[in-house]
Amino acid sequence: MTDLKPRQQQLLKAIIDEYVETAEAVGSETLVKKYNLGVSPATIRNEMVNLTELGYLKQPHTSAGRIPTSMGMKFYINALMKEAQLPVKEEVAIKEELWDKRFEIDRLLRQSTRQLSQRTNNLALVVTDEGDVYYSGISLILDAPEFFDIDLTKTVLMVMDREDMLEQIFNRAVGEEPVHILLGDELGLDYLDQCGVVFAHFGSGKRLSGAIGVVGPVRMRYPHVIPTVRYFGNLLSDLARGW
Repeated sequence: MTDLKPRQQQLLKAIIDEYVETAEAVGSETLVKKYNLGVSPATIRNEMVNLTELGYLKQPHTSAGRIPTSMGMKFYINALMKEAQLPVKEEVAIKEELWDKRFEIDRLLRQSTRQLSQRTNNLALVVTDEGDVYYSGISLILDAPEFFDIDLTKTVLMVMDREDMLEQIFNRAVGEEPVHILLGDELGLDYLDQCGVVFAHFGSGKRLSGAIGVVGPVRMRYPHVIPTVRYFGNLLSDLARGW
């Protein structure tokens, strides 16, 4: 991954922020009007070309604007994004929703997916190491323009019914990070170039363990999604100590 100049980083962040909000390719005119980048429109256009050549942006066939690539989104997540802190009030509310189900594993995992889906506005899922799959929020992802693509939606729905495919996707994550993020071609399946997965492992290893996460568009709101997924993973691990 090529190091970017500060001006390029500022421009890339502005493009991604706009793309997350609109789901549309971003043109130089929009950037000039909405973002105080301190450079001329010609400089913005030239830098957009440079970022495209470096692999951080791409140009959809039907638009003169640009959208981030998976590499661009990963750079944004790792270097440009400021992760939100999950409010204590929200942590308490989540724990209260799950606490009464802590000794009933099936109910606990079903409620976990419902709560995670509602709080991230994405499809949430749990895959246990025993091969059980729970998910909630199919209707939420259908609101995202990316999922108007029938091939993308059909593939996601197929994967939800295939524990072996979900396991293959999760196994593509490397490293010891508490939260794993896989975007586009990192998922290893056709038609998922505009799809992202964020997940965390949970469990004590005694009775039950697995992974909990969300599936959504590549442009999902990572500053909120990442800490929320992390909290659910940690909470399930804590509750697993009583299993």
